[in-house]
Amino acid sequence: MTSAFAPRAAVAALLLAFAAQTLAQSPQGDAQQKKPFEPSVGQAGKDVIWVPSPDQVVERMLQMAQTTPRDFVVDLGSGDGKIVISAAQRYGARAMGVEYNPDMVKLSRDNARKAGVSDKVTIVQGDFFKVDFGKATVLTLYLLPDLNVKLRPRILALKPGTRVVSHSFDMQEWEPDELSLLDGKRAYFWVVPASVAGRWTLELDGGASAGLDIALEQEYQKLSGYAHVGDVLAGLRDARLRGTRIRFAYVDAKGLRRDFRGQVNGTRMDGEYVGDQGKPGRWQAVKR
Repeated sequence: MTSAFAPRAAVAALLLAFAAQTLAQSPQGDAQQKKPFEPSVGQAGKDVIWVPSPDQVVERMLQMAQTTPRDFVVDLGSGDGKIVISAAQRYGARAMGVEYNPDMVKLSRDNARKAGVSDKVTIVQGDFFKVDFGKATVLTLYLLPDLNVKLRPRILALKPGTRVVSHSFDMQEWEPDELSLLDGKRAYFWVVPASVAGRWTLELDGGASAGLDIALEQEYQKLSGYAHVGDVLAGLRDARLRGTRIRFAYVDAKGLRRDFRGQVNGTRMDGEYVGDQGKPGRWQAVKR
């Protein structure tokens, strides 16, 4: 004897299957299947995991760089775009983020659009070891120490005077020009130094000390060296380099300390010095 329940059960099963298929094809079903991308702290990336910088750290980093509307800010590993968006929004700077994860790229572009700075902010999808960031005037980082060191040669090849800020991690032997501490977090700041190592011919205005030679040795922004004072190699005092700004001093054959401050422009330098009786004078130097 055949039960009437069996055909009814089969019909009910078909109806349920049809309803499920219809729901999956409906806008509501699409929304359930395709949820908007939401980044999660600690999610894996190509070289680092994603951990966003706190707002107060981002603000301090851009303050340390003394960001202005004239700057081009580049953030390597830009994540959700917080730093470049803040640079454009708060300081009027042009900015470029470099991010490997395509979902994060889309998210950060959407964030820039919502913030109203799409005209100033560009997000590049790519590997920051391969992307050209040579036009940066401000470079921001939140990477691991070994990545900072690996990037260091390219950073040092940037235009002298470029400002570099890193959240949490330093550059090992390249000591920072400034360290800021806030709420247990660190922000490191450097200025890319000019290349001045070598021999220079120094001349003072009025022809005094014409042809005086100085030799400079350089380790990042730290300088040492000597000046040829007659038969004496007079050690330089308080030698320092900050971007293209240079300073040094030596004691001359009269026992007077000569203090020099100036600007480096490739193979030339010029500036002011303290002469006899404390009077200021001009100096220039050419690399040999």
